[in-house]
Formats: sequence, structure tokens, C-alpha cells
Amino acid sequence: MATGKVRPRRSKAPVVAVTGAASGAGRLLAARLAEREDIRKVVAIDGHRGDVTGATWRVVDIRDPLLSNRLSDVDVIVNLDVEHSPDIDAKERRTHNVRGAQTVVTAAAAARVRRVVLVTSAMVYGAGPGNQVPLPEDAPLLAEANVSIAGDYLEMEELAATAPLTHPGLEITVVRPAALVGPGVDTVVTRHFEAPRLLSVKGSTPGWQFCHIEDLASALELVVADEITGPVAVGCEGWLGPEEVTEITGKRSFELPAALTFGMAQRLHRLGMTPAPATELHYVAYPWVVDCARLRAAGWKPGHDNAAALRAVMEETAGRHAVVGRRVGGKEATMATAAGATVAAIGAAAAIRRARKRRR
Repeated sequence: MATGKVRPRRSKAPVVAVTGAASGAGRLLAARLAEREDIRKVVAIDGHRGDVTGATWRVVDIRDPLLSNRLSDVDVIVNLDVEHSPDIDAKERRTHNVRGAQTVVTAAAAARVRRVVLVTSAMVYGAGPGNQVPLPEDAPLLAEANVSIAGDYLEMEELAATAPLTHPGLEITVVRPAALVGPGVDTVVTRHFEAPRLLSVKGSTPGWQFCHIEDLASALELVVADEITGPVAVGCEGWLGPEEVTEITGKRSFELPAALTFGMAQRLHRLGMTPAPATELHYVAYPWVVDCARLRAAGWKPGHDNAAALRAVMEETAGRHAVVGRRVGGKEATMATAAGATVAAIGAAAAIRRARKRRR
């Protein structure tokens, strides 16, 4: 009879990598996964080392073609290294978001990673006055393929759709959160609530739905652990109407015709006065509420409701002033409070022109 020691079987528990693990939802997800006994190891990936304990840190840019060398032991990778801020140059942002996702997918396939979870946004459904409320997860993607952040997400979605054909055997799950909120989140949507008054468009009633980054992390944990397939929408239950938003924010709204609102916003954007194209204002004027059916069926419940999420936005943005997505201060902020966002936007544009002439 053989008396040699029997080698222990290699655990079937997966090794999960999380990109963007130094901050935001990536940090929260890495910490949650590190506490699970059914996850063998958590690989935390970012451009700099973060503070999540219990994870193996690998400092690397996700756009690095040699990323595959850092994934040799990984079974699942979740990509949360996505830029959202309106202040980032659109080309730079797209390079980071789209090339980053492309590199993650290509590296995963090269390293024989079994599954990639790409986090995009419910913005891909588009925001319009005729949207069903809520939208089912299999609704068509009607966002405009332009230079906006929604355009980034559409390219990432296209990558997800074609990757299994390009890389047979690689599974891609797309996760689409509603409007993100929470510490450090800075988007066109959160900046809407930095305005002195809230824009509304005649003939449309927005439905406000949010997704706190803590809830995104808990949803992604379930997607990874229970191998939920996509597309998966994530958000608070239901939505808020204009009256509830006014009550929570203490800010009145002002109503303008759609043509005037979006025409002015597009002109200001072309002049370089505002960071976002006019189509991004659709997401604060029209509904894009999503039905989180797959997560609900799996037993997931968000820890925040929409009211609590909106209060978190107000706490995060307290003391800031923005007009059409552009941060303002000093005299511009005073003008915004006194005259409303439209007048303030025009005044801000004039102020910038005067400043440029002085510099010349």
C-alpha cells in the first residue's frame, strides 16, 4: 500500500480580480469579496496601491498590453476602472474607458480567464420622453453614439457583444447601474443637483432613479458569486417624481422648451463653455428608469432607496455650484442663485469670453 502523502486538491473557489480597486465601487467590491470564504483570492488592480486588506495588489494600468501577465491565476475579472467626471477631456476619457475595457477583455482571453464582468451604465438605454418606466433589461440601446459618456458605454457594450465571437469560451456579463451616487462620484447627473434651480423640459416628467456605489458593490458581489448572466441592471427600487425631488433638495425647478434648452446647451458646448454635449442633458430631463428583474429574482435588495440616495448627493455636493455641468464660483455662483441656470449659463459664457480677451 502506498504510504506517500496525498496532495490536497486545489480549491474550486474562484480567484477574482477587480480593476479600479483603490477607490469607489471597486474598493468596496474588493473588500466585500475578500471577506467571502467561497472566493479563493481577490486580486486588486489599479494604477496605485489602495487600502483594501486581504487582497493581493497588482499595480498596473489596465490599458497596459502586458496586463495578461498579471492575470495568469484569475478566473473572473470585474472592470470598474471607468472615468465619469465631466471635467476630463472627452478624448482622454474615451481612451481610458474604451481602450481599458478592450485591454481587459483581450488580456483576460490571453490569460484564459473564464469570465469578464464589464460595468457600463443604464445610460445606454437612452433618455427620452417616450421611455417606458421602468425599462426592461432587454430594452433596445437607444443612446446616441457620440462623444458623450453614454457613447463610451455604447462602445464598451459593443465590445461585450462581439468578444465571445472573437474569443470563444470567454463569458462576458454586462452590468448597467442607474445614476451613480456616493462618496467621490462626480457626473453630469450629480452636477445637476449643484445648480441653484433644477432644469425641467416642457412636456416631460423625469423619473429619478439612483444607484449608490455601496449597492453596486453588493450587486456585483452577487453577480460574481452566483454567476448571474447579463445584461444586469442595478438601481434603487422605483423612482422619484419632481415633487419628491423638490422636497428633498429644497430647490425649485424651472421649465423651458426642449429646443431652447438643448440648443443653448449645444452652443455653449461647441464654444468650450460647458464640459458635456447637449445630449447628456437628456439624462436630467427625461426618464431612464430600469427594472432590476434579474437581481430581484436572485434575492438582491438595495440598501438605499432613491430618497436616501438623493440625500447622499446633496451631502456630497454641498457648497458647490454648477451650471449646465460646469462648475462655477464667486460672482458666477451669485448670479446663478439670483437669475436661474439659463441666464447664469449665458452670463458664465460671457464672463469666460471677457477673461480670454484679458489674457490676450
